[in-house]
Amino acid sequence: MPSPKRKSEAGTDNEAKKQRTTTATATMTAPTPDSHIDPELAIKYWSSTEASVNGVLGGFPQVSRIDLQGSSNFLAKLRKQSPHTHLQPKQGKLKSAVDCGAGIGRITEGLLSSIAETVDVVEPVQAFTDVIKGKAGVGEIYNVGLENWFPAREGLGPYDLIWNQWCVGQLTDAQLVAYLARLPAVLSQGGWIVVKENLSNNHDGQDVYDETDSSVTRTDDKFRRLFGEAGLRVVSTEVQRGMPKDLYPVRAYALQPK
Repeated sequence: MPSPKRKSEAGTDNEAKKQRTTTATATMTAPTPDSHIDPELAIKYWSSTEASVNGVLGGFPQVSRIDLQGSSNFLAKLRKQSPHTHLQPKQGKLKSAVDCGAGIGRITEGLLSSIAETVDVVEPVQAFTDVIKGKAGVGEIYNVGLENWFPAREGLGPYDLIWNQWCVGQLTDAQLVAYLARLPAVLSQGGWIVVKENLSNNHDGQDVYDETDSSVTRTDDKFRRLFGEAGLRVVSTEVQRGMPKDLYPVRAYALQPK
């Protein structure tokens, strides 16, 4: 699960220069940033990370409160504007949600469990899920990567909310499209798939690969293209306010099937 990152960590300018080629032909054949993703390296990195807020947020625990408040406001607006009665705030808690790439359950505990009766958890690192196992409101825990999670096949859902934050950077573009395309099958009528991620602000408009945790930071344009390829449309989106200026910007997207 990629965490908040300093803009300089991924070396936007330097890496862009490395990835640029001198001819149009070379550019077309150059490896894409997501082609460098190595799941084994990612799991190794995160398995060696401290199972704490400081650990899963890459040494930026101070952004947790800001992030959770922004997400809470974002969800409140989605629910208020929903035409589906069962999703509106006056009905109380949502019936079911799932926290994908949940880490230690920071978002499950700090947000989702307060708005949903049950929150399932998807997270490949068991040392992380051991922290939240058995806590109030936590449902099933699936120790598997998102690329290998097939909820409809397992008879899961429907979920009113499928939350993905600081995690899809571990998936290649093709894996992300395939993963997102699977989710509508376990989404309740009118429910939302939320993706909240760092955004590349590379001056050449490129995604940026980070070898530290073997992840990719994508551009807003790339995210929107991949959402479309997965058969999803953006129904609401916001940039997270209050993040430190030296970190990548963070944007939340609420998605529904086209």
